[in-house]
Amino acid sequence: MGSTTHQDTSVNTKNSRWLMSLLAIGILLGIGFRFFELDRKLYWHDEAYTSIRAAGFTRQEIDDKLFQNRIVPAPELQKYQRIKPGSTEADTIRSLALEDPQHPPLYFLMARWWMQQFGSSLTASRSLPAILSLLSLPLMYALAQELFASNLAALLATAFLALSPFDILFAQTARQYSLLTATVIGSSWLLLRAVRLRALPNWACYSLAIALGFYTHPFFSLTLIGHGVFIIAYWLFVKKTKLRGHVTNSQFFLAVTAALILYIPWIYVLATNLGRASATTDWTRVSPGWLYLVKLWTLSFTALFFDFDLGFDNIWTYLLRLPFLLLIAAAIYQICRRTTSSTWLFILTSIFVPFLILALPDLILGGKRSAVSRYLISCFPGVQLAVAYLLASNVKNQQRFWQVILALVFTASVASCTVSAFSDTWWSKDLSYFNAEVAKIINKEAIANRSIKDTIVISDRGNDFTNMGDLLSLSYLLDKDVRLMLLSQSPDMEMLNKYSAPLVFRPSEKLISALKQNQRRLEPILEYARLFRVRRAS
Repeated sequence: MGSTTHQDTSVNTKNSRWLMSLLAIGILLGIGFRFFELDRKLYWHDEAYTSIRAAGFTRQEIDDKLFQNRIVPAPELQKYQRIKPGSTEADTIRSLALEDPQHPPLYFLMARWWMQQFGSSLTASRSLPAILSLLSLPLMYALAQELFASNLAALLATAFLALSPFDILFAQTARQYSLLTATVIGSSWLLLRAVRLRALPNWACYSLAIALGFYTHPFFSLTLIGHGVFIIAYWLFVKKTKLRGHVTNSQFFLAVTAALILYIPWIYVLATNLGRASATTDWTRVSPGWLYLVKLWTLSFTALFFDFDLGFDNIWTYLLRLPFLLLIAAAIYQICRRTTSSTWLFILTSIFVPFLILALPDLILGGKRSAVSRYLISCFPGVQLAVAYLLASNVKNQQRFWQVILALVFTASVASCTVSAFSDTWWSKDLSYFNAEVAKIINKEAIANRSIKDTIVISDRGNDFTNMGDLLSLSYLLDKDVRLMLLSQSPDMEMLNKYSAPLVFRPSEKLISALKQNQRRLEPILEYARLFRVRRAS
């Protein structure tokens, strides 16, 4: 009996070491994916605007210089992605305050400093968020330890974050989302420590983390609301004490108040430019219907573990993700059944409070805020923690079924990350998704025309004045011989007479009308990407 027990213990220890080693390898692999092929995927619209803001330009001044019935080589646009001569950090803040007040300045100031040190290449721009994403890994380990007091669960949660296709995708995106992930996880860990230790320095650290979150992204407030619901519910239903006057509650609300005081300067900026912020985010209020929302919710939550871009309307896109939805549901169920009240309450509030704040208005009033995957970042660490606990609690008992499940989840994540790493575009590129395909068509024409004439691509500011971002995106992909004819809102049609059949990219309704009046028609080349050829009307 004794020898058998000793043998079993030896086997368990050996298996445990192998598992820990594999998790460590998975974490290292996830770190590698963050820096692999950083410049491969197209630099999309929002990333171009990151560089514009960090460089100290405003969109208005660029539009006023470029869209003046002039022809420019495509690479010339990239000068607006480099530091504006004579500009300072104040110009970066001013650019955001005037045109994007819903975006706080912390990441953009960091991006400016990074640009000054390492230049403005795609690799340099994306290396900053990739490095920032590494901060989340030790923070996730610490958060999982605080919740579960288990090395295995903590390592699993860290490995899931490291190999998450979603997190790797946004770690390679020159936006503030990897920093937002770090502040969400870090503030959650600091909150739990402060609640457990009840020491003023811990609450001070939590308050500072909240302030950093506020200055990173406005949707950090979703995490803070989740924290508030957790604190209130914890003392009312778990500790079953009166909420009013309790020391922990007082310290929590004091920490939040201190963070809000630190955030007052940007609150003022947002309040004085509320109309601009509302106009910039109008697109989120377009109601796409409940089926669209359900599809995007499915894609968003499963992208934490599995993310093959098979097409939005392809049934296999959803059938392949169904097992991961079931895994998430099982994880949440087990969290509620087998953990302490404070643990499951924290997990549930961190997932469902941010999600419902976005989803309920979409369902009741219309809109698609909850359909934007990056807006759900506050929900995702809770999902990863729940799945980590489910697998850790079953794998350590040597249950073969759960070992297979764990292997399949990691295989799916690695496969997803590998396919994504070698792709030119991905669903996260949003309205710029087809720019790589557009560029290939234009470049093919440029090669064919090289010995005869310039390849001209016509464009203007666009219906919603957002063409600049996609033209900047294209400038990184287009042949150096491609020239852009950038027309004003009063387009000079005489310029077109020199070219028999030029291409036109994302023309505004005003430009289309002007072309028709001048006996021109549009022939679709890539209609879903709004690329056309201009022909003389027959």
